[in-house]
Amino acid sequence: MKKIKSGIFGLNPLLDGGFNEGSTSVVIGRSGAGKTTFATQFIRRGLHEGQEGIFVSLDENKEQIIREAVEMGWSDILEYLDDELLVFIDASGREFGNFIRKELPAFVADWQGANARIAVDPLTPVMWSTKDAYEQRELIGFMLKETRKVGTVLCTLEEHGAGDLTTPDTVIPMYLADCVIHLRYKSDGSDVLREMKIVKARSSRHSQLAHPYHIVRGLGLIVEPGEYRRVTTTRIPGMIRQLLQRPDLPKPVADRLERMLDGLTDEDFRNLKADQLLDLIRNEYGTG
Repeated sequence: MKKIKSGIFGLNPLLDGGFNEGSTSVVIGRSGAGKTTFATQFIRRGLHEGQEGIFVSLDENKEQIIREAVEMGWSDILEYLDDELLVFIDASGREFGNFIRKELPAFVADWQGANARIAVDPLTPVMWSTKDAYEQRELIGFMLKETRKVGTVLCTLEEHGAGDLTTPDTVIPMYLADCVIHLRYKSDGSDVLREMKIVKARSSRHSQLAHPYHIVRGLGLIVEPGEYRRVTTTRIPGMIRQLLQRPDLPKPVADRLERMLDGLTDEDFRNLKADQLLDLIRNEYGTG
């Protein structure tokens, strides 16, 4: 998978280098968690590299998003707008089913293959536009499929309820997305708690930890690495070496196993023991 930089300081190492190009990501959080700031950083990072950016707003209007970006210290967004490298689609207040099924495909037909960055902020109004779960899935799935034809997609989603991500508003987008990031935000007046958790990231190693994050004017979201250390290796890790050198492992199985384990590290196996894994492999291939 080719990686693209997220634009979020400290996030790329936690995602094995960044977002997968051509993927869809969903950022979930309460009001005030920094979702729109996250989406704007994602778009700006691409603009810095010469990529085109498309911001699809389903709630706030274009002027409000631009004003918030300028207040964050990102006045260069005005230059990208003037140069037509950044395009806004203001869908706030529209009938979302009609917008997604009719207007969006026409836009995608003009931009298909552009390798742009697309931010959809937020998906929540689409979920609320119908109570039927099947129609919700159909609308969100079609929207993600169409926008992915244009490039790499990042959507935001409002979090409601207990914060365990099991509400109907979150389940469908989480299932359809390639990457899900949860911005945990809690404020009781004097104290503010901000933690970021990568819930899933298909085809990528990623941190399993909760990471504190901050929002700083001019920089945006900054994620602390904490105790996470990205594991890299140029040699066969100890556990894999043990498996491949076992005399009781038939050579055809060992050769197949070597191909299966190519590129993995001991970290990928976490608490699994070599003997235990060998028993499972031998049982699968009938060599035990």
